[in-house]
Amino acid sequence: MKVTIIQSNLIWEDIEGNLKQFSEKIYSIQEETDLIVLPEMFATGFSMKPEIFANFEQIQIEWLAKHAKRKNAVITGSIITKKNEKYFNTLIWMQPNGKVSVYNKKHLFSFAGEDKFYSPGNEVLISKINNWKLKPLICYDLRFPVWSRNKKDYDVLIYVANWPEIRNDVWKILLKARAIENQCFVIGVNRIGNDGNNIYHSGDSAIVDPKGNIISKTKAHKESVETVSLNLDELNNFRKKFPVSNDADKFEIN
Repeated sequence: MKVTIIQSNLIWEDIEGNLKQFSEKIYSIQEETDLIVLPEMFATGFSMKPEIFANFEQIQIEWLAKHAKRKNAVITGSIITKKNEKYFNTLIWMQPNGKVSVYNKKHLFSFAGEDKFYSPGNEVLISKINNWKLKPLICYDLRFPVWSRNKKDYDVLIYVANWPEIRNDVWKILLKARAIENQCFVIGVNRIGNDGNNIYHSGDSAIVDPKGNIISKTKAHKESVETVSLNLDELNNFRKKFPVSNDADKFEIN
């Protein structure tokens, strides 16, 4: 499977501007790819104005559908949505045929007041690309290993994020930890640049293999469009050779 990660600055609360710049970045992808991963709230930045930007949900859905069809690839990233009078930080999983699956962020970042404006989701999304099974999550979810835990139900963990530079060491360490403990590939895509609250983001987007090695080349602080090949046979052979999951604790999430 080929995965393209797009690390970019975001124009604060400017949907038109962000969709324009991501269109250009997606057009720049020359090689075939199966999955394109964008940051969290890629069209607005980490905005606490859902009452405004949820009104543009359909525009963003249609934009994702257009580019997924054109590239014949799944495109994913999170946007602001509204359902039953509640607002959500929603990851959209857009397939080339226009089929949409969603994941609503479970762990809301109360330190920044996200829980005051958005409602938490409570359902996991496991998606498929060919023979691969993928579990997409959002930013702060990375800190909660139980929610990310592999029950032999996925091969790839994905985190889309607006993770501040001040805690970038935590981001990098936890991406590796989630890969090692779950014996899976981990894809972490984070934004760069200042947001509207003058919080700087260094990116540090990465693809990590099941042994905790970074196999991507994207550099911190830099705009980047990078495509990386993942090998499912190598993953399965490693799991068979070192079957850690056979000794895993059993648990239920309430």
